[in-house]
Amino acid sequence: MGHIHHFSSGPLTPLLAYGMSCLGAALGLLCTSRARALPGGPSRWAWFTLAAISIGGTGIWVMHFVGMFGFSIEGTPVRYDVPRTVASLLVAVAVVAAGLVTAATGAARWTRLVIGGVLTGAGVAGMHYLGMSAMNLRGSLRYDTVFVAASVVIAIVAATAALWFALNVRGPVATAGAALVMGIAVCGMHYTGMAALSADLSSAVESVPGAATSSFIAPLITGISLFTVVTLFIVALSPTEDEIREDADFNARLAALSDGRNAQARDAQGGRDARHRNTRGGVAR
Repeated sequence: MGHIHHFSSGPLTPLLAYGMSCLGAALGLLCTSRARALPGGPSRWAWFTLAAISIGGTGIWVMHFVGMFGFSIEGTPVRYDVPRTVASLLVAVAVVAAGLVTAATGAARWTRLVIGGVLTGAGVAGMHYLGMSAMNLRGSLRYDTVFVAASVVIAIVAATAALWFALNVRGPVATAGAALVMGIAVCGMHYTGMAALSADLSSAVESVPGAATSSFIAPLITGISLFTVVTLFIVALSPTEDEIREDADFNARLAALSDGRNAQARDAQGGRDARHRNTRGGVAR
């Protein structure tokens, strides 16, 4: 059995992983707040898409693989299967998007929240173990079912809480606090799942297929991080939720005022037309 190190790089990797999770959660909450303020249309779905990529891509997937930079197994190199690793990223984004759409649309709010939380949480757990299945080494991996079950429960609870935050939190202080809580929940799920892991090594000395962490995971994380920076600028330059609602209220009042004036103008014109007809009728007699 190979000895597993989860923090071979010291406290740097878990702290950085937690920071990325909080950053992704905060961006996702800010994007969702803008989507909440819009009645519908392409802009609303664009904000939901950015929220899903921020939470699923940066807050969950990047957190997972930043944490994996500190992962090592004595006696074997660890490599990653490229297609499965990319698939785990797509799964993370897709399940968060599905959860947001489920929780944010339709009636029966609490029912939708629970369904969205279960869907997203199960998907996040699936993303974690799909990412773990992408690891290649000299030997095989085994999982403790108790820790696996605990990680799935944590994922579902964390996802439900995240969706509730996304649909209810308002204001910078509340958003920052919610992001810190979401970061703890995501990291807790990740390291609980990692605690379930043990490795049985093979005595054969053979090459391990796949990409090394530095040659494959690092560029992907860099790409997602650049997306995060761009999203941060988009959020910073866009109107806030309150500003969007104020603009909508102002436009509604302006439209109502315009409709009232148009109605008055029509009534006045109708009166003039009636007087004109009466005058013509008197002259004709």
